[in-house]
Amino acid sequence: MLTTSTRLKLQSILRRLAAGANVTLTERVYLQKFADCDRTVAAWLRQARRQQLSGRHRSGVDGLLDDLNLGSSEPDQRHRPGSDDLGEWFGGADPWLRRD
Repeated sequence: MLTTSTRLKLQSILRRLAAGANVTLTERVYLQKFADCDRTVAAWLRQARRQQLSGRHRSGVDGLLDDLNLGSSEPDQRHRPGSDDLGEWFGGADPWLRRD
């Protein structure tokens, strides 16, 4: 569970990230630390990355999909369903889904 001050700090960083403003490496590491162990923060981060990549808040079906937080926020992060080995197939999966 996040404290109020931690949540506000994370949301401030996420707002700047979504807007394309400067976010320091230290802030990104801090944010990623919480995203790795808290699914809510990870969802906030994915949504902020999607907004940053699209450059604006979308409406219609695209906006609905963004609001539902479906899909990956990273354009180069894709599952590889053509692989025969199950471990290789999940090689491009999100960190919480991978098995190390």
